[in-house]
Amino acid sequence: IAEGKPTLDMFELVYFSRHDSYLYGERINEVRRRFGYELALLHPSRSGAYNSVVVPIPDTSVPAAEGYAEALGLPHTQAVIKNRYVGRTFMQPNQQARRSSLQLKHTMISERIADRDVHFIDDSIVRGNTMPRLVQVARQMGARSVSVLIASPPVRFPDFYGVDTPSQSELMAANLTVEEMRREIGCDYLGFLSVSAMVRATRHPASAFNLAAFTGDYPVSIGKHQSEISAPVSTEYLD
Repeated sequence: IAEGKPTLDMFELVYFSRHDSYLYGERINEVRRRFGYELALLHPSRSGAYNSVVVPIPDTSVPAAEGYAEALGLPHTQAVIKNRYVGRTFMQPNQQARRSSLQLKHTMISERIADRDVHFIDDSIVRGNTMPRLVQVARQMGARSVSVLIASPPVRFPDFYGVDTPSQSELMAANLTVEEMRREIGCDYLGFLSVSAMVRATRHPASAFNLAAFTGDYPVSIGKHQSEISAPVSTEYLD
């Protein structure tokens, strides 16, 4: 009997696993901090240290925000507060349920936002429901500018291995270019990790992971679902 070749779903490192978990011998918290360092290399602050503030979208992105801020010498603060009684909104069964949950999911501390160049750090954008509202609230609270930096590449393909995104048509990055996403979100700047930067931060080869959500390269056959997969409108950050 041939032995199987393990390919860990990258979303475990990006989102699902606890910060204190070990996967492939690496502490997840430290991998996520390295995601932040890689973000800093790709997307340094355009406003400088004087007026910038780095704000994670809790909870998964906190280590990435710390790594980003540390790499660039920027202050960071947890100005976005998560309602811990609201679950993962992108896994809600329908759009109406997701939007209802979003109204309750986050609040913001205005004193940390007003008159600042805000750099929101999030772990991923799946359907794109959360970030437009957060950007709008930050502007209402007096943010001078709002940049959104994502500690993973654009999600352009259904995952099928745990992330509840069965339809490619629901994935924001499958249907919009990065510039179109930026306009839809309403931020001044939008940047992602590249696939190579994300893999480099893990300190393991790409072959050790299932990267299908980002690349469309599924490690095992997805059967009849293959006919549902189409080429995304953009391949930015796919390198």
